[in-house]
Amino acid sequence: MDRLQLRDKIGELLTGRRLAVLAISDRGRPYASLVAFTADDDLLALYFATSRETNKYANLRADPRVALLIDSRSNRAEDLQQAAALTVPGAAGELEGDEKKRHGTRFLARHPSRREFIEAPSTALFAVRVEQYKYVSSFQEVFVYLPAAE
Repeated sequence: MDRLQLRDKIGELLTGRRLAVLAISDRGRPYASLVAFTADDDLLALYFATSRETNKYANLRADPRVALLIDSRSNRAEDLQQAAALTVPGAAGELEGDEKKRHGTRFLARHPSRREFIEAPSTALFAVRVEQYKYVSSFQEVFVYLPAAE
């Protein structure tokens, strides 16, 4: 698969799915949770929100290293050969001010049912600065895409 085809496959997966599994460190132990997300068109960042009153928020502040998993599975036997998965490692940082407002608007365009949550003063919006995308198809074909190389 060439670089342009890979970018298109990644874009399709990011626009076709609304939820990702977020993996973080919980005081040195792995922890995963489901989050609603959105992505920049340039693929340099992904965004998700969480309440500042959660362990997830405290853990992100203590260790910003994260990975997101977005996949196309449909919970059928065929998924082992047909599903694609995207692992996205990066560093998460809380957005503030105009940047939070701008990306919050984009987040709400994709997840309008989350308006009350995203606009609550207790909600933090995080940007994950993408290091790379690892795209796996047919259960074992692995492709790496570096968005900063554009």
